[in-house]
Amino acid sequence: MPWESSGVVRAGEIFVMGDMLLEAVEKTAGLIAGAKRIVVFTGAGVSTESGIPDFRSPGGIWSRFDPEEFTIYRFLASAETRLKQWKILIGSGLIVNAKPNGAHLAVAELEKLGKLDCVITQNIDNLHQKAGNSPEKVFELHGTMNYARCLGCQQRYAMEDLLGLIKLKDEAPLCPECDGILKPDVIFFGEQLPAEALRQAVHHSRQSDLLIVVGSSLVVYPAAYMPVYAKESGAAVVIVNLTVTDFDHQADVVIHGKAGEVMPLILQAVKRNLGVTGGDAA
Repeated sequence: MPWESSGVVRAGEIFVMGDMLLEAVEKTAGLIAGAKRIVVFTGAGVSTESGIPDFRSPGGIWSRFDPEEFTIYRFLASAETRLKQWKILIGSGLIVNAKPNGAHLAVAELEKLGKLDCVITQNIDNLHQKAGNSPEKVFELHGTMNYARCLGCQQRYAMEDLLGLIKLKDEAPLCPECDGILKPDVIFFGEQLPAEALRQAVHHSRQSDLLIVVGSSLVVYPAAYMPVYAKESGAAVVIVNLTVTDFDHQADVVIHGKAGEVMPLILQAVKRNLGVTGGDAA
């Protein structure tokens, strides 16, 4: 039974461990039903259930490749280093035709229900948009692997159009418009986060009355400040993650479980609270 998964429920200063998932789900659904400005903050734990590897866990990307290969300085050093980085990215499993899982679909359904202000994500896989979230409501703090960007003219190109070219020519791609350097439209070490996405993320976190963390260990900053900003502004915070985070003791509800299993349960409870029946929110 799905309710038998372990969970943590925060009640004042007391954490109740064990078979408490039902209580945690119902409490979260109640918070969602009563909130008007809900922000969902997602990390790699959402996408791993769609077959996309994360970076830091055992067996993750950084256990197979040296993070030093992904500094912007190394990327700009030469065409040879750029080709090496492109090949690593292609072989890493990050560029795959992944499909949204239950967590992505549940978050998209919250938007259909009118219960979502925005999604702030550390992921670079475009799965929230694939699941049905409006692109203008998704703020990608670490960029997206769906596109490459010219560092000269700033033109964007669909990644799928470049992959065959890289494999065919065995050379780092150049911009068809200006022969400038093409770079995956993700944030490399040594680069600043995209200013507008970060500004919007901070703004929406501070304006939220409920922030739900899904699949993030909250160890990568400044992204991990979002629940801090929300809590400082008086919002409730819910954490759904497989492992403990440093923010658990400040959260209103903590559920330790797989995002793809827990989020659909929360969605079902929300629909019951709102009196929504059937598969569609409309």
